Amino acid sequence: MRVTSKPLRTDLTPSRAFSALAHHNAARGLPPPAMLSGDWFSARAVIAPSLAVSPSALPPFPPEADAGPGVIGGGWFGYLAYDSADPSGRTGALPASAWGWADHVLRWSASGTCYLESLDGGGPSVSTMESLLAAEVPAGSWTAGPLRRPLPSEHRDAVKACVHAIEAGELFQANICSRFTGPFTGSPTALFAAGVRALSPRRAAFLSGPWGSVVSFSPELFLARHGRSVRSTPIKGTLPRRGPADDGNAALLRQSEKDVAENVMITDLVRNDLGRVCEVGSVTVPSLLEVRPAPGVWHLDSTVTGVLRPSVSDASLLAATFPPGSVTGAPKIRALDLIASLEPCARGVYTGAMGLVSPVAGLELNVAIRTFEIASGTISLGVGGGITADSDPEAEWQECLHKAAPLEHLLLAGVEQ
Repeated sequence: MRVTSKPLRTDLTPSRAFSALAHHNAARGLPPPAMLSGDWFSARAVIAPSLAVSPSALPPFPPEADAGPGVIGGGWFGYLAYDSADPSGRTGALPASAWGWADHVLRWSASGTCYLESLDGGGPSVSTMESLLAAEVPAGSWTAGPLRRPLPSEHRDAVKACVHAIEAGELFQANICSRFTGPFTGSPTALFAAGVRALSPRRAAFLSGPWGSVVSFSPELFLARHGRSVRSTPIKGTLPRRGPADDGNAALLRQSEKDVAENVMITDLVRNDLGRVCEVGSVTVPSLLEVRPAPGVWHLDSTVTGVLRPSVSDASLLAATFPPGSVTGAPKIRALDLIASLEPCARGVYTGAMGLVSPVAGLELNVAIRTFEIASGTISLGVGGGITADSDPEAEWQECLHKAAPLEHLLLAGVEQ
């Protein structure tokens, strides 16, 4: 497979370039762009300038060819919804899986240089892309009312039932979620561009098609595979963050027995999942219980790494690890069943995974949390948290509100800044 990577002359930030491409495509009846923003493939951002994303099963991923460090070239952008693993068979408003092939991408390197990259000569010329990005772009907008929340008592009751199941010895932990919904009109691409600038999420992703849009401001890495090396960074443990400076909750989070227990249990689950497909003795935890900032909250995360056995495909890797451990529970199978019995509706894409599989660069997927799902004039936001034996139902509901608050504030702003 032939791969090219050429620098572009542009001063646009990735989010501004995304907006320019979205405006250009809408005016010409082309599919919208797809984008990954934050920390993907050691790049600041990756954009497929126009991408037809269709409901489809997991595509047959092409074999990987090494084109050198940093190069991406193109690949499959898409998502796997949590619904694809829901034992109850429930489905949300969006397809359970959707993917689109890009034979060229824009990649912003860690130093800020934009490259036009292509596979086997796909895509426009450098001069054509530079001209497109130089065009004036009006600000996009959207309209959304306040999100409707379920009754707090409904979430508290589900938490209490989960705690009882833990006390009965059925499992150690489960992630219990609620769903906020409301009306939405306008531009999902403008919402995403505004959120990238306002929230600076580490693992943001945008995909759209005739079926709807997924606007993800996730802070969490589900899987990164480069060659045979694989990595997962589960998040578990949360306290509110009241400003850009350390407000004391960062230290309190690391000292919290409940939050530390949450993280350690899920880290062990991820070790077990990767151990099913990795070389014996290769699975390690190079980072445990790191406190990191995210919009509105502090999180605890840990990193698990391993080396895949030579025969393991990406499909086999996902079969061993999906849905992500941090948004299910331990043991995972019992947690999936309990979640289906306690949560009143399907999760949809929320707590699934989004990202890119490149025949050049490998695979990276986020955990689809802090994620809006838009379809048929409705926008939905899933929120939740890990429940352990000492969870307090009211505190768990407040954690949901803390996680949702920055996204609700963004939604009500209604204009791309």
